[in-house]
Amino acid sequence: MALHTQQSISGFIATEPQQTVTERGETRFYARIGQPRFRREDDGSFTELAPTFHDLVAYRATADRAVTRFAKGDSFVAEGYVRTFQVEHDGEIVDREEFVAKKLGHDLARTDYEVDRTRRHATIQTDASAVAHDSSSTAREAAAQRDAVPSPFGNAVLGL
Repeated sequence: MALHTQQSISGFIATEPQQTVTERGETRFYARIGQPRFRREDDGSFTELAPTFHDLVAYRATADRAVTRFAKGDSFVAEGYVRTFQVEHDGEIVDREEFVAKKLGHDLARTDYEVDRTRRHATIQTDASAVAHDSSSTAREAAAQRDAVPSPFGNAVLGL
């Protein structure tokens, strides 16, 4: 099976995030983002340079979650793609680009936070209850396998 990859970007939220609604009625998350830059010196040290700034957007469920979870200054990591488009600025057509985030989260290396697994634990308990009521040996074997091989990604990754 081929490994699926996409473009990624990391940086910091440079402006207060904005929530808007598209013409189709979908939530849109927008923020200007900054990407720190450094230059390696001959002695092995690094000199911090001025960051570059770009547009980041997300839509639908990702936008709904991002609006409530991100604030100016947060470090992030995103997966998605670059969208190039043209706009008119001062009578001229100008090429612009934005990063469209399909997945967006805080940068684990730069952010302290706690994870709420309430929803995941409730799903696992519901699955376990369903297995307890099923008398087939196949269901019991599947539950034993699931319990013996815990996955940080949930049962969907294991195919159970």
